[in-house]
Amino acid sequence: MKQQFCLINDNVKRNVVSFIQSLPVDHRSPLIIEAREESRTDKQNRLMWPLLKDLSDQVIWHGEKLEPAEWKDLITVLVSQMQNPEREQKSAPGINGGRVYFGVRTSQSSKRYMVEVIEAIYWFGTEHNVKFSEKSSSRIAWAHEWRASHAQSAR
Repeated sequence: MKQQFCLINDNVKRNVVSFIQSLPVDHRSPLIIEAREESRTDKQNRLMWPLLKDLSDQVIWHGEKLEPAEWKDLITVLVSQMQNPEREQKSAPGINGGRVYFGVRTSQSSKRYMVEVIEAIYWFGTEHNVKFSEKSSSRIAWAHEWRASHAQSAR
């Protein structure tokens, strides 16, 4: 059994409470109830990649040209560090030597996190004189609009 509710109003909230109250309690096979932010959308994922491509095409990072997926790892680590500065970046020794640093799987990220990723790409690119393509500019505008609309609704 799997049930999801999108908490958008008080009526849905009442339905959630009613549903939980109707669930059986079994200490041998307990049910898990989880509340989380809505995961990022496919649209948000599509918004991110043109920005990463612009970084890949225009920025040489410590003497290396990086692929968009490698930029994604760098940017998601940056956002995670900004959200939680005291948390150390997770890494492990590589199987054939060297060190492997773990980024974030954006497929499991919240919408809010993805907006921060898009804004971080734009910030980093601006700091490194990236000329964002027209396609990328519309993505940046979307992220700013999303943040503004959700900041107002949080008040």
